[in-house]
Amino acid sequence: MGGRLLIYGANGYTGRLALERAVEVGLDIVVAGRNTTKVTALGAEFGVESRSFALDDPYTARSGLKSVDCVLHVAGPFQETAQPMMQACLDAGVHYVDSTAEYPTFALAESMDAVARRAGVMVLSGGGWQSVPSDCLVMHTARRVRDPQRVAIGLHVTGGFSRGSIAGSSIIMDLGVLVRRGGEVISVDSPQPRTFDFGDGLVECMPAAMGELITSWRSTGIGDIECYLGTDSGFPDDIVGNGPSAQERAANRYQVLAEVTGHDGQVARSMIDTPNGYTYTPLAGIEIARRVLDGHAPVGYQTPALAYDTDLALSVGDTTITDL
Repeated sequence: MGGRLLIYGANGYTGRLALERAVEVGLDIVVAGRNTTKVTALGAEFGVESRSFALDDPYTARSGLKSVDCVLHVAGPFQETAQPMMQACLDAGVHYVDSTAEYPTFALAESMDAVARRAGVMVLSGGGWQSVPSDCLVMHTARRVRDPQRVAIGLHVTGGFSRGSIAGSSIIMDLGVLVRRGGEVISVDSPQPRTFDFGDGLVECMPAAMGELITSWRSTGIGDIECYLGTDSGFPDDIVGNGPSAQERAANRYQVLAEVTGHDGQVARSMIDTPNGYTYTPLAGIEIARRVLDGHAPVGYQTPALAYDTDLALSVGDTTITDL
């Protein structure tokens, strides 16, 4: 394995978990972020190089990526940080992966396709629980019908949240409800909830503007897509601490259910069951980075399933897909 990985936002909740995994699998790592004191201390703790730089100056951001082959970007809010980091990666010829759950960041990444191809760079948003399991699941389920036309995706999250997720959820909610119809993303004025059975009874899920509207479209070509999100008790206004403890993560697993309808009316349903999203995200991000550093980085905008097929989701933790 060759090349270096820079984890930007490594001193954050998800960043530290990703760093621990990267050390475990033996990657050559640089930790980076905006807070000099915290990043320097983190580098010293793990015995790796540390770099402190902000993203508001293009030259500084590009210089911060010197001698790096891939960036795992986990510093939110992504509506503020994704564009300058993507641009720095494109300018420096560095592959870009992030862990966003924010729909606008997926749209931004998709818009970078042509310039990323010219730069010989891969741009992949949603390299965590949002949207590695869902993207791979939709591709898997779509292969079970002829000429897939529609997909409804239910995402089930349980347990606590991180501060970054709370900030990201407000961005999603501010967008209202978006769906894809005939290949175009449109807003819905009177959205209706749906129930999904994730294995323990029906769960009411609310329609939401999720990144799957882009990833599932790009991965399968399905033109009609609806996304629904179900939680235990909604998103709290605030949380205690940075995010769920290891015990809380172990006690609460996540699921995604995909319902794909073919042109002839045939319906296929499949479900993916994963570790808690806060456990899954750093594992998935580092697995993608490992593959990039191994030389498997198709250029241009990529979804997880397009780049690595459905086995990617199953390679992370004790994850399973069940056809219903």
